[in-house]
Amino acid sequence: MDVAALIAWLVTAVGGFVLLGTWISKGGARAPRTSNFPPALIFGHFALAAAGLVVWIIYLVAETSGLAWTAFILLIPTALLGFVMLARWIPTYRSRTVTAGPGTTASPEPAEKHFPVPVVVGHGLFAVTTLVLVLIATLD
Repeated sequence: MDVAALIAWLVTAVGGFVLLGTWISKGGARAPRTSNFPPALIFGHFALAAAGLVVWIIYLVAETSGLAWTAFILLIPTALLGFVMLARWIPTYRSRTVTAGPGTTASPEPAEKHFPVPVVVGHGLFAVTTLVLVLIATLD
């Protein structure tokens, strides 16, 4: 179960890197006023997830239950921040793009408007799977 949790966590991380890269490349970090995701939300989610993954890898080597619980506890706020981002992303995804006519100025699209839907869904599903597998492995 421990290794399955690691694999799920790594797949989740790959999806997260794709989303983070998209957000940064589309100007999310340069023009945070146009994004529904404040940089602190994005980078806080990333930092907590990365810290938890590092702790989980150390747990796999050391096999200390305290490390497993620490990794699980780090996953809880990570998941909460993920749900906040999902709640902010859904209206952005559903909104229609309005093109500006001659003489008008359109507001720029938020960076998260460019997220690939399959990556968002996969990232979320693997994140939930990771959380469950880490909990099961920690309780063993």
